[in-house]
Amino acid sequence: MSFDKVAFIRGMPKAELHLHIEGTLEPEMMMDLAKRNQVQLPYENVDEVRKAYQFGSLQDFLDLYYAGMSVLKTERDFFDLTYAYLTRMHQENTRHVEIFFDPQGHTERGIAFDTVLDGISAALEKAQKEFGITSRVIMCFLRHLSEDSAFETLNHACRCKSRIFGIGLDSSEKGNPPSKFSRVYRAAREEGFAPVAHAGEEGPSSYVCEALDDLKVLRIDHGNRALEDPALVKRIAQEKIPLTVCPLSNKRLQVCPDLTQHPLRKMLDAELIVTINSDDPSYFGGYLTDNFLAIADALALDRKALETLGRNAFVASFLSDRDKQKALDEFNAFTSRF
Repeated sequence: MSFDKVAFIRGMPKAELHLHIEGTLEPEMMMDLAKRNQVQLPYENVDEVRKAYQFGSLQDFLDLYYAGMSVLKTERDFFDLTYAYLTRMHQENTRHVEIFFDPQGHTERGIAFDTVLDGISAALEKAQKEFGITSRVIMCFLRHLSEDSAFETLNHACRCKSRIFGIGLDSSEKGNPPSKFSRVYRAAREEGFAPVAHAGEEGPSSYVCEALDDLKVLRIDHGNRALEDPALVKRIAQEKIPLTVCPLSNKRLQVCPDLTQHPLRKMLDAELIVTINSDDPSYFGGYLTDNFLAIADALALDRKALETLGRNAFVASFLSDRDKQKALDEFNAFTSRF
């Protein structure tokens, strides 16, 4: 009997560890919220929004990303955004999500920190009750802003420790090395937040080293360019630092325009704990299952590789040891039955 790769990917229990909730804003919802909140957009309709989704670099995307954010104003908006994503994840058989949010992208335009977090949290709670989806929330600092601004944002997070598990670092990587945020990460770790950071997407492999050495991160988000440094690859393998890789994002942002040349296979061969994720799926043309299907096709991944990638997401998650083992038992039961 031949292996049905598509059915396997669609059916397997999944976890997503690299997802910006603002990046799930579909054009239809963008237009609806613009109307609801009386926000003027430079687009007349959904088709015009989609035509704008052509990016030559990370910065091209970020310019549109921040413009789209302007329609998010109320707790209801953030609830609707998050719940729409979680509903889709339920349909894709995703059991656990760890989502990023960018509070500075909202507080800088006058939206209260609590408005954002309350909406996201309410949707996560509803999805856990209705779908059984577990979650962790990771608050990201915008790296193009100052460390002082990050400290202000950390102060908000310290009021909300029961709802924010970790801290991350995203936005424009070039010219904004992880070491720029060494002090705020030290303070965040002392407050008990789990540290992760985007590094090695457009920035050099040295940024991955800085994320490990200066920020003491537990996971690297992206990490593609780490492969340019064999000693670094060996270190990541030895220290079991997971990588949250986003294939369709890499393709759309020209990090890796041809997925047949994507470094994922080299990561697997180096026995790195690599995971598949969707990053900003509304903008990059695919959610979690789409990313699995695209990279499996491009690299002709076999069943063993797909099982490894699926299992790695639970291993690399911030679930408790008990919940992680439960999730892995369910994953292993699926692979045994398939």
